[in-house]
Amino acid sequence: MLFDKQTYVERRRLLSQKVGSGLILLMGNNDAPANYPNNAYRFRQDSSFLYFFGQHREGLAGIIDIDNNREYLVGDDIDIDDIVWYGSVMSVADMAAESGVAQTMPMSALSDFVGKAKASGQRIHFLPPYRHDTMIQLMDMLGIHPSKQREAASIELIKAVVSLRSVKSQGEIAEIERACAIGYEMHTTAMQMCREGVTEQEIAGRIGGIASSRGCKVSFSSIVTMHGEIMHGYPSPRPLEAGRLLLCDAGAETNENYCSDNTRTMPISGQFTQRQREIYDIVKDCHDYALTLAAPGVKWWDVHFGVCRLMTDRLKELGLMKGDTEEAVRAGAHAMFMPHGLGHMMGMDVHDMEGLGQTYVGFDDEVRPNLEQFGTNCLRMGRRLQEGFVVTDEPGIYFIPALIDEWRSTGHCAEFLYFDKLETYKDFGGIRIEDDILITADGCRFLGKDGIPY
Repeated sequence: MLFDKQTYVERRRLLSQKVGSGLILLMGNNDAPANYPNNAYRFRQDSSFLYFFGQHREGLAGIIDIDNNREYLVGDDIDIDDIVWYGSVMSVADMAAESGVAQTMPMSALSDFVGKAKASGQRIHFLPPYRHDTMIQLMDMLGIHPSKQREAASIELIKAVVSLRSVKSQGEIAEIERACAIGYEMHTTAMQMCREGVTEQEIAGRIGGIASSRGCKVSFSSIVTMHGEIMHGYPSPRPLEAGRLLLCDAGAETNENYCSDNTRTMPISGQFTQRQREIYDIVKDCHDYALTLAAPGVKWWDVHFGVCRLMTDRLKELGLMKGDTEEAVRAGAHAMFMPHGLGHMMGMDVHDMEGLGQTYVGFDDEVRPNLEQFGTNCLRMGRRLQEGFVVTDEPGIYFIPALIDEWRSTGHCAEFLYFDKLETYKDFGGIRIEDDILITADGCRFLGKDGIPY
């Protein structure tokens, strides 16, 4: 376990306090077969189960019976056949003691236990499932079809988990810093390899190997591509070409499953062209500007749109945009160049807690998402910042040929865009710069002892 027993005891106490009543069921993950049962993907524990119980083993679940003040770790001890192949592991009882849980039960007893609690009138709180084997277990226990489970998940539990996991402790921040150190090595290696003739896949494979050798794994599938205008441009066997840009968006995940997430964009020839430098400098200044805005009590929504205004002003100077900046941003004209949000929460998940529902993670009763406007509908974060939040800062400028054609043909935001000039950028690609921000008592700072050059 990453932290001492008392940390997990206190986390569960706070969770019970916030939810108030009923029975909380937190499902851990099982092994996921790649192509047959004994050939599984590398195991990854469910983040919320790990946060509250601290155990990495597969085939576990946790129960917090708030009404009766009891906690259980659910799971089966492994038998001699498993020991022969995989070695001895702690018993479920020993894991429970390590986590500060008083009672255990075998997995075969879970369904009856939950069924009796439900029959007695207890509210069963569970989080939205994302793995199909968990969905089947929940259907067997609760009689809720998988297609209905997300909407049946407990809003009280979701909000309680989000409130606790959003604010990182000093121990969690230290673990994220470890992930950032691995990310630093990954990105500086990519920079050293970036030259004509090297393939995108070669770079991705090398940096993925660094993550595997220094930590648990990459925190998401690395984006290594000359087509930076594609948001998720995964690496191909294509050799790098002189004169083009390489965008590398990659992060590491530690053995304790805390993440980093950084992006750098670099010239394959070693030097930017004038046009590339002009766009790069705008993105760089937007990236740095966010650091001057983000602080406790400030809405991330306002940080995002502050960056969008700066970007619009600078693109007007280049002759790509026109008109009043406030009106252009209000109309969403800047989304031609940055059709995504400035950043997202990060922690045990690289998009932290996104599976619980983005409206609960990045928004709240005060700040609601705008799902109607292109670009703004992709904001993953808008709520007021608090000390201890970790958020990514990732402005970008992209020239997406299909989007240019679409907006030009419909006249969308034509009063704010110079389409003739945009036509000459269709071969440009895209630029993004991303770092991870910790909100501090009086402002914010970038995470990572060594900053990745940009």
